Amino acid sequence: MSDKQATIDALQSIVTGLSANSFGHRIQSKIFGGLGFQSLADKYATHATEEMDFVEQFMDRILDLGGEIKQEAQEAKPIYTDIVEFIEADYKVSVEGIEFLNKMMESGIFDATTYDLMKVYLKDEEEDMYWSEQQLDLCKMIGKQNYLTQLLINDQTAQ
Repeated sequence: MSDKQATIDALQSIVTGLSANSFGHRIQSKIFGGLGFQSLADKYATHATEEMDFVEQFMDRILDLGGEIKQEAQEAKPIYTDIVEFIEADYKVSVEGIEFLNKMMESGIFDATTYDLMKVYLKDEEEDMYWSEQQLDLCKMIGKQNYLTQLLINDQTAQ
């Protein structure tokens, strides 16, 4: 049996955290572009947009359930100029976020519509986590400098 207020509270928590993550990805996109890594800049700009799309869906769901949307403060997060450090940190956020989402989904607080929305969001988050994991594995295999060089070469051949 779903609990409407618990669902609204959970969705609000996601809206707050995901809004901050989206803005953080937008900032990182600008930094990576400024460093000359355009494909990463584009990847994280797209990711930020996808996250805001989910934020809007979650806000719509809060309203559908009769709740009120809040703008809540978030503590500042670090900004990275080291690409690999950022991917590591982003990977950690994904792993923790997916664990949090799974626990909420297993709790039984969601109605069917919210649960289905959460499944789509979870799938998107898992894809992002796997991409980060793949990048980190590649970096370990070929080394950080080779990884960064490969990113630059790929950007130049894409032009």
